[in-house]
Amino acid sequence: MKTINSMNEYRQLTSSAETFLLFVKTDNCSVCEGLRPQIELFEDDYEIPFYLVNGARFPELAGELLLFSAPIVLIFHEGSEIHRFVRFIRIEELRSRLDELEEGLDV
Repeated sequence: MKTINSMNEYRQLTSSAETFLLFVKTDNCSVCEGLRPQIELFEDDYEIPFYLVNGARFPELAGELLLFSAPIVLIFHEGSEIHRFVRFIRIEELRSRLDELEEGLDV
């Protein structure tokens, strides 16, 4: 998972990447720390790039994306958010959405 270190990096990503997954964590979040390795395990199964950002360090991003808790997994396609998974994320549902994107199905 590549880390986003600035708002500029995030904006470049949304304007240039066709599809990507964004994992948003925050400081001192045990759920975030437990979920991150689970998502990283299947990152290699997809051509979709995975990115990590700490929402606590970028309040502007948290405001722009309306992030009120963590962890959050966002899937973007063609510059827009198409799926949002919040807090207790069902891995099988996330996998299903990623499979649909990989297969080119309507999302």
